[in-house]
Amino acid sequence: MTENIEAAVEAMLFVSDEPVSAAVLARILEKSPTEVDTALSSLATRLQEEERGIQLREVAGGWRLFTHPAFHELIENYVISWDTRALSQAALETLAVIAYHQPCTRQTINGVRGVNSESVVLSLIEKGLIREAGRDAGPGSAILYATTRTFLEKFGLKSIRDLPPLADFAPDEASRDYIRARLSAAGVAAEVSPTDDDDEVVPLPVIAAEEELELID
Repeated sequence: MTENIEAAVEAMLFVSDEPVSAAVLARILEKSPTEVDTALSSLATRLQEEERGIQLREVAGGWRLFTHPAFHELIENYVISWDTRALSQAALETLAVIAYHQPCTRQTINGVRGVNSESVVLSLIEKGLIREAGRDAGPGSAILYATTRTFLEKFGLKSIRDLPPLADFAPDEASRDYIRARLSAAGVAAEVSPTDDDDEVVPLPVIAAEEELELID
């Protein structure tokens, strides 16, 4: 059966609860990475073209099977034993700050949000969406926070570089000015500065993909 590489990788990914790299699959199958990469790409294309209920996507450094986004509401209603409550607004704001400015301290998060975020940070750690990522070099050696591999998996991202741009969330200059002011007040490095044509800036939105967030908590 291992001669049918496409079927073999599909079977292995089906029983995996985390992304699996092509290199690992190639080693198990005793095939070349090129053969496995070809099989993965072919399988992903076929599942997408056939509008199957299961889709194959490359996330967090590996490949994983996901349910088709079109059926998320049905799945939520069906699997009633799952905890599918949406993340709170406070959790979304905190997660956005960390995602776009990691690693960052709780003081930075508090400064951007304007409120104490300690309980929200602890909740996101419990959910596996953020982690402690060392200590700040400044006075007090505050804990630094960053997103996790689970965060990438849940949001379907290959890496942090795939986060959407600020223009998607703050299309007007007034909104951008407000964000820059909050970042400046919080002591965050000046990462949010417009380009020459003012079309792109490093983002700090509140993540709003509610259709995906409902399956995170």
